[in-house]
Amino acid sequence: MKNKLDHFGLLAPFYETFIHPGDPQKLKSLVPNMPQGILLDAGGGTGRVSQFLHEKAAQIIIADESFDMLRQAKKKEGIQPVRSRTEHLPFRDGLFDCIIMVDALHHVVNQLATASELWRVLKPGGRLLIEEPNFDSLRGKFIAFAEKLALMRSHFLSPEQIIALFDNKSGNRRFEMEDTLAWIIVDK
Repeated sequence: MKNKLDHFGLLAPFYETFIHPGDPQKLKSLVPNMPQGILLDAGGGTGRVSQFLHEKAAQIIIADESFDMLRQAKKKEGIQPVRSRTEHLPFRDGLFDCIIMVDALHHVVNQLATASELWRVLKPGGRLLIEEPNFDSLRGKFIAFAEKLALMRSHFLSPEQIIALFDNKSGNRRFEMEDTLAWIIVDK
């Protein structure tokens, strides 16, 4: 099902004004140091998060389906934008040392297909980090309500439900939560 209204295309020029790009300290603490590694920011939009991860990897690629969001990302130094849906990534198996997906899983059409693709392009020994709003928090409920009002196709999952997307995969899975955010960590 395709969204008729391109929310992210409309928001792209102003996105970082509304969703201020603060330095993501918690996420940075979970991303391994990979001096020769490649990091994928899946659904990374404008690069508002990955712009803070240059010291973690030699190369950063953002995959996003919004051309307008990627146009904003291209303005940031050291970020390579690739237009792609997360359900069908145009990368070879095992390419990425680390993959992050920040505040994006609830926007994809097929979350199981996205999880499979992220797993496919992650190197053995690599790490996948998914950051999502804590739907049980007041802020999480507000985000879900606001996105519903904006006619977005958002579908929020609990950390346990996100981990379950990887049940048929080997590797370690866990999650950490703070008041308004949850981090799902999957090591291949």
